[in-house]
Amino acid sequence: MSAPRTPQEALAFFTRLNPSGIKLGLERVREALEALGHPEQRYPALHVAGTNGKGSTCAFTAAALQAAGHHVGLYTSPHLVRINERIRVDGEDISDEDFGRAILEVLERYPSAVTEPMTYFEFGTVVALWHFARVGVDVAVLETGLGGRLDATTAASPVVTAITPVSFDHMEYLGHTLGAIAGEKAGILKPGIPCVVSRQEPEALEAIARKAGALGVPLWVEGRDFVGEPHPDGTLSYRGPSWSLEGLAVSLRGPHQRQNAAVALACLEALHAHGVAVPLEAARAGLASARWPGRLEEVAGQPPVLLDGAHNPAGVEVLLASLRALYPDRRIHLVFGVVGDKDRGPMMRALFPKCASVQLTPLDTPRSLAPAAYVDEARALCADVAAWSDLDSALAAARRKAGQGDVVLCTGSLFLVGMVKARLV
Repeated sequence: MSAPRTPQEALAFFTRLNPSGIKLGLERVREALEALGHPEQRYPALHVAGTNGKGSTCAFTAAALQAAGHHVGLYTSPHLVRINERIRVDGEDISDEDFGRAILEVLERYPSAVTEPMTYFEFGTVVALWHFARVGVDVAVLETGLGGRLDATTAASPVVTAITPVSFDHMEYLGHTLGAIAGEKAGILKPGIPCVVSRQEPEALEAIARKAGALGVPLWVEGRDFVGEPHPDGTLSYRGPSWSLEGLAVSLRGPHQRQNAAVALACLEALHAHGVAVPLEAARAGLASARWPGRLEEVAGQPPVLLDGAHNPAGVEVLLASLRALYPDRRIHLVFGVVGDKDRGPMMRALFPKCASVQLTPLDTPRSLAPAAYVDEARALCADVAAWSDLDSALAAARRKAGQGDVVLCTGSLFLVGMVKARLV
C-alpha cells in the first residue's frame, strides 16, 4: 500500500483497511503513540467499557461536559453511515479535510503504518487521539471497541474509567463465562484511577472487584455508592457521593436509558472530583440534550420505522422492555439482519414470537449471514417470515404489511441500522 499525499488520498487509504479485521493487542498502538509524542497524555479522558449502554453513557457524558463549557472530544464505534461519526469534537463529526490531514500527520510521524498496516480500529483510534491533541480538547470521552484489556483505546491515559452492564457477546474473543468477559472489560482499569461500575450480575461484579483490588482502584458501584431512581413521569433522581439531583429529564428513549444516565452522572461526578469541573446544571443539561442515533430512533411516517442497534441477547431484552413501555399493544413488523458470528438463537427466540411478521435481510458487510441460512429457524418462531436478497425489498415488504397503528422495527445489527438510516433519514 503506497503512502497517501493528499487528504482525499488519506481517507481512501483508511477506508482500504479491513473494517472487519480484529487484532487484539496494544503493541502497535503504543508504538504509534510514542512516535507521535504521546498525544493521549495531553488531555484528561474518561474511558468506558461494557457490553451494552456504553455508547449512550458516553453520549450523555460528552453532552454534559460540553454544557459545562469544555472543548470535548468523543470517540465511539461503530459508525452508522459515515466513518466521520466516530471522531467528534463539541458534538460535530470530524470534517473530511480535518480527517484526511490528521491521517497524513499520523503517517508522516509513523510511516510503518503504511508498510505494515494496522487494523481499521487500531489506526482509527490513533488518529482520534492525535486529532483531539491537535485541536486542543480539554477532555476526551473514549468508548472501547471490543473488550477492554487488549482494546486499542486502552492505550489512552484516563483519569476516570467506567464499566456499563456486562453480558454475553464476542465470546470467541472475550471468554464463555460472565466472569471471564467482565475480567476482559476490567482490563481498562489503571492503578489508582477510579472506576464507575453499573449494576452487574454478581459473577461480573466479582471479577471487576478482584481486578480493582489488585490495582488499588477505587470503585463507585451503582446501588452502593450511587443510585439513579426512575420516576413514573420519565424523570430521574440521582444520589452520589457528593451530588444530589432531582427531576432530571433524560433525552434518550427507553427505560434502560435512565440507568445509563445515572452511570453517566457518576462519571461526571468522578471527573469533577478529579479536576474536570462540571457544575450540576451542566450535568442536568447534558442528560436533557444528549443525542445517540440508531437507538430506539423513530423515523416518522406511516407506518413509523423504529431503528435500534440491539445485537446481542441482553440488548434484545432491553429492546423488548422498551417496546412494551413505548409502543404498548402495537403490532411489530420486523426487519432483521445479523452477522454470522453472533449468537442469533437467543435473540430470535426472544424477539420473533413477539412480531406479527419478520423480513430477513442481508447486511452490507462480509460478515453478513445470508437469510436463507436461517430462514427455517425463523419460521419455527413466527408464522409470517420471508427471506430477501436485499434490504430495500425487505423494508418494502414490512411497510406493506404494517396497518394503521403498527410499527416497523429494524434491528439485529448496527450495520442494518446504518443501512436503513442512509435510505430514510
